[in-house]
Amino acid sequence: MKSSYQVVLVLFFMISTVSFSQSKIDKILTEISTATSAQRIENDIKKLVSFGTRHTLSDTVSNNRGIGAARRWIKSAFEEVSTACNNCLEVSYLGDIVKADGRRIITDTKVVNVLAIQRGTKYPNHYVIMSGDIDSRVSDANNFTSDSPGANDNATGMAGTIEASRVLSKYKFPVSIIYVGLSGEEQGLFGGKIMANYAKEHNWNIIGVLNNDMIGNIEGIDGVIDNSTFRVFSEAISMETTDREKASMRFYGGEVDGPSRQLARRVDQLTDAYMTNLDAIMIYRLDRFGRGGHHRPFNDAGFTGVRIMETHENYNRQHQDIRVENGIKYGDVMEGVNFDYAAKLTAVNCLTLASIAAAPPAPENVMIAGAVQPSTRLKWDPIEDDAIIGYKIYWRDTTSPQWQYSRFVGNTADYTLKNIVIDNYLFGVASVSESGAESLIQFPRKQIPSGM
Repeated sequence: MKSSYQVVLVLFFMISTVSFSQSKIDKILTEISTATSAQRIENDIKKLVSFGTRHTLSDTVSNNRGIGAARRWIKSAFEEVSTACNNCLEVSYLGDIVKADGRRIITDTKVVNVLAIQRGTKYPNHYVIMSGDIDSRVSDANNFTSDSPGANDNATGMAGTIEASRVLSKYKFPVSIIYVGLSGEEQGLFGGKIMANYAKEHNWNIIGVLNNDMIGNIEGIDGVIDNSTFRVFSEAISMETTDREKASMRFYGGEVDGPSRQLARRVDQLTDAYMTNLDAIMIYRLDRFGRGGHHRPFNDAGFTGVRIMETHENYNRQHQDIRVENGIKYGDVMEGVNFDYAAKLTAVNCLTLASIAAAPPAPENVMIAGAVQPSTRLKWDPIEDDAIIGYKIYWRDTTSPQWQYSRFVGNTADYTLKNIVIDNYLFGVASVSESGAESLIQFPRKQIPSGM
């Protein structure tokens, strides 16, 4: 029989071990949270603006003007990062011909994305993606010759993506990270469609897409100046949700618990934990009213994805010819960008990418039971991964936007939460690695069969 001193010693060792384990990912995320550089982002935005226009149909031959010069510079920027990390990035173009549609593609055009893949050490075909848009436009969507600086829309997102590659390439992760400049956004989200189709054809396991579109403006058209919040747009449920799953939502819930919504919650959670004076506002909508962004093609293909952007837009600085009318300045120019704010939102992306890339695969086939019972039972298929130390169950009030309660349940795939009534909460399960990194939370999609 152990003495009380021995029991205390064992408990202390267990607590210390868990704390040390959790501190591994916490240490990395703490470092990453302050690693982005406003000055480097400013320099990259200036370079992108210097190409005059980055319209999808603009010059592709010149080395100084047009989208061709811009994408070649972006590729060189990724290659420079790769050189610094001992060639840790696989840099390439991904493009396709988009046929003239008589609307915003007035002639057959090759739409070209620029990719940099930081290959995962354990799950090279699992991907988490950060994107920014290469292209820009003025008032006339088909005007591909006039100056179109696109400083905020969307040189900020592109510069942030390059900066994220600088920060995260200093680390190794089990899961692959893709940093990508997508083109053709203003003409119809073509770059995203090309990449999403390629991912489908090549069986990529995309865990999540972070689409960054306008992350540098703090002076809103509504008169509000705000550098302490940003928005995360996410669709409610996956486009691959089956009719049977939709029908079950009437009885079991899940209408606001699709994979993209869980990704948005992770962004919010990490912002609260690691960022100072910054708050994520979750918007329960695919995108702004009547508008679109480059996460949508991925969502349309059934992939998880969200849009990250400023809270207060300034429409005088979006899709505008550069001019002054009635004392009002129009145009998307450098003076409309707050570089410190762009650096903070880039840091949020880095945190999210690292958090997911460090995590083990999520539990599969999560099921739930507990009707007319005093407790709630959850069951799932365990993941074969020697880095997994167990699973964590989350639950929250049915009206809460964020997970409120959690319990680490160890290395089991069947657990009952005693005296927690299923009717009063929503539930989810995540895998936990020895580093403390957690997968995205998986919402139970079906009932545990009776007798199982």
